[in-house]
Amino acid sequence: MKVIIVGAGIGGLTTALMLHQRGIRAEVYEQSPAVREVGVGINTLPHAIRELAEIGLLPALDNAGIRTRELRYYNRQGQEVWRELRGIDAGHPVPQFSIHRGRLQKLIHDAVIARLGPQSVKTGLALAGFIQDEGGVTAHFTDSVRGGAGTTVRGDVLICADGIHSAARRLFYPDEGAPSWNGVVMWRGATEWTPWRDGRTMAIGGGMGAKFVLYPIAEAENGKQLMNWVVNIKMADGAKSPPPKESWSRIAQRALVLPYASRFKIPDFDVSALVEATPMAFEYPMCDRNPLPRWTFGRVTLLGDAAHPMYPVGSNGASQAILDARCLADNLSRADHPCQALWAYEKERLPITAEVVRMNRKGGPERVIDEVEKRAPAGFANVEDVIHRAELKAIVGGYAGKAGFATEAERAEPERRAANA
Repeated sequence: MKVIIVGAGIGGLTTALMLHQRGIRAEVYEQSPAVREVGVGINTLPHAIRELAEIGLLPALDNAGIRTRELRYYNRQGQEVWRELRGIDAGHPVPQFSIHRGRLQKLIHDAVIARLGPQSVKTGLALAGFIQDEGGVTAHFTDSVRGGAGTTVRGDVLICADGIHSAARRLFYPDEGAPSWNGVVMWRGATEWTPWRDGRTMAIGGGMGAKFVLYPIAEAENGKQLMNWVVNIKMADGAKSPPPKESWSRIAQRALVLPYASRFKIPDFDVSALVEATPMAFEYPMCDRNPLPRWTFGRVTLLGDAAHPMYPVGSNGASQAILDARCLADNLSRADHPCQALWAYEKERLPITAEVVRMNRKGGPERVIDEVEKRAPAGFANVEDVIHRAELKAIVGGYAGKAGFATEAERAEPERRAANA
């Protein structure tokens, strides 16, 4: 079997590694002229790290990122709403990692080149179309760098992991239109900074319509570590305004970001100073797309953000793409026919990811901050006077359970309560 993969992002590259481990040949085609370390920080959750660990990437992850120990939620005033341990410290068998997105992509890309060979990833080629027949699928790629004729490739299966603006998705759903924007603009950056707390703690602060995210994405050296930050501000009514096209990953002016950053308080941390010291920040609209009725059409299917782009809350974007890769590779390795494998993959993964998309639209686990602000916008003396701890736990724990990264103890809790009732 030969699998053609469109897109050399985290999902596409991980799929290539998963297939190679199962003895299936894969080739990756990327429209960018090179696979570069772009982006800022992301979190990858234990259920996805488990899959990366099984293909031997845990040492590389430790060299590139941080094993996240704790997550703390704060209101605008800097008062703690909720805290929880993460990864191994929470009882998972593997860590959660906070890491620079480009470094994560690079370590997966390096593994693909080392295991599949230097010709396994071809750059500067954009998917233009494909034709299927009973024996396979033929994909045509145009030269996206020089504008030449490109190339035509024949395979058994075509996996399209080409992101929120997927060319294949557009061919399947030509009337879908632009991504859905919720009116929130994200400003993101990272810079060397003095470690906060133990150097392994995340913070999310704010409330409805405005949030600040803070976490380290590299080990400390000489008293400094790479600190990632995000400022999310609701700027418009997304139902009435399309996402500004010019805002896709454009460089942001710090003078524009600073007045918003100064709204947030994180205990023992100067938010404004961090943002002001960041040499370069980027602007993104917070977008997703509606869940699809199907991803698979014969020998062609979607994966990752091409299939289920979601708001970046709950740390699930890259994680769900990695889970897609494992599921797809498993099904291709054991199915009698490729089309049967793609159907089984879609049947398992589509409903799960659709639910995560819907939960993220409601705020995901960060909804604990929103609920507290609704009830106590001016702050509180004791958070349990505002909202019961069990309700907060139901929000964050319910999200973890449905998204697939609850610990064994958390999964067993409903049964334990039922047995004691």
